[in-house]
Parts: sequence; structure tokens; C-alpha cells
Amino acid sequence: MILIPLVIAVLFLLPPLIFVLITLVVCMLAAWEWGQLAGFTSRPQRIWLAIMCGFLLALMMLSVPTYSRAVDLPLMGCSLWLSLAWWLAALLLVLFYPQSAAVWRHSRSLRLLFGLLTIVPFFWGMLALRQCGYVENHFTGAWWLLYVMLLVWGVDSGAYMFGKLFGKHKLAPKVSPGKTWEGLIGGLMTSALIAWLFGHYAPLNIVPVTLLVCSVIAALASVLGDLVESMFKREAGIKDSGRLIPGHGGILDRIDSLTAAVPVFACMMLLVF
Repeated sequence: MILIPLVIAVLFLLPPLIFVLITLVVCMLAAWEWGQLAGFTSRPQRIWLAIMCGFLLALMMLSVPTYSRAVDLPLMGCSLWLSLAWWLAALLLVLFYPQSAAVWRHSRSLRLLFGLLTIVPFFWGMLALRQCGYVENHFTGAWWLLYVMLLVWGVDSGAYMFGKLFGKHKLAPKVSPGKTWEGLIGGLMTSALIAWLFGHYAPLNIVPVTLLVCSVIAALASVLGDLVESMFKREAGIKDSGRLIPGHGGILDRIDSLTAAVPVFACMMLLVF
């Protein structure tokens, strides 16, 4: 009730530059929390990790014109394609867990790389969608981002409700014992309803079949993003990624689904289609 109005205000009321800076801060906080998942337990190490992540993103951001179809830039396009490859690889890590953990369990470098592959494309996906159609209509990109967020929130909420009511068959018991196949189906049904309503009533200029395909893939990616963070938290022996949001855990606990859904949706809509 508190966060959703704030998110909508950030999307529609703030100029792109301020939006980018807020996204940058969110990514730095996510990097701070990922440090714990990567095995950096001391506070100074994690602070430096957050600072270096912010510095890297800021340097990359300077190469992007203020208002442009930014996805045409090689840096952004490559980041989105790389995200698609990373989440396909992450799917294999989840499917073969805990055997797959033998590859990266004792390697800080690999876990740090996985964090960069999660956070950096998420940053670019947010920028790509926010700048989509900006020249013609300043709010087009805001609508697209709101759509993806509603889609992810719908999957999460639907999966929770259907899982509580009907859940019997575990989805990934070795990674996240609470998730069920019934919950996944319920989450996808909820996101499909949101996609249908949004497609009818929101000003989105896109072929319905394209929207459906992109939405289904993004919804599945959001579930994968949640499972991947759960896998890394399980290996790190922690329940929440942080305590920045009272009652919700850390930043990563709130955006884990979005870190997968946003860049994958942006890649599918802006590059594949």
C-alpha cells in the first residue's frame, strides 16, 4: 500500500534523469545485498561492491543520449541479449540444484559475476522500457514499465493465493519448498488476466499476439528470478537478502522477480519482435 503509489509516482511524475538516478540507487542497494550472497560478509567489502557497481553503471549511462531509442545502442542491446542468455543458464542451475552448486559454491568470482549478470541488465532494461517511444509520448515507457510490474506482482500474488489454497505438488523443493505447480499455474492465470485488461484499456500500441508471447515469457522469467535468488540465499544460509524494507526483507527480496522479467521483456519486445 505504501510502495506501489511511490513506484507509480516515480514512473509518471519524475523526469527521466531522476528516474535513472533512482534506478541506479536501487541497483547499488541490490549490489550491497548481493555481496552477502557472493560471500563478502564484511561491511566495508559490501560498501565498496555497491560503490563499484554504481560507478560502473554511471560510466555506462554516460554513453546513452538523454532521449533516444536507447535499445539501438550496442551497449544496451548487448546487455539485454546477455540477460536472455544468463537467465537460460540460470534455469539450468535451478533445475540441477544442488549438483550445479558444486561449480560455483566455493567461487566468489563466479557468484559476483552472476550478480553483475542480474543487476546490470536489469538497469538497462529499466532504461530501455522507460525511454521507449519517449519522443512521441513522454508516458509510453512509463506505461510499459507499469505493465511489466503489474504482470510480476500478479504472478507473485496469484501464485501465493493459489498455492495456499490448492498447492500440493512442489515446484522446486530443493530450492524453495514453499512454491508449488498449482501456485505457478494460478500466477500465470492472474498475469494473463492483467495482460488482457491492460491490453484493452491501457494505451499500448502493440499486436496482441506479440504482447501475449512477451508477457508469458516475462511471467515465467519472474518466477525464475525468484527461484534463483532463493537458491543463492539457501547457499548463503540466510532467509532475507537484507532488512532495508520493514516486513519485506531487502531490496533483492522485492525486485528478484523484476531483475529477470524486466530485461527479458525488454529484449523480447524491443529486439526479438
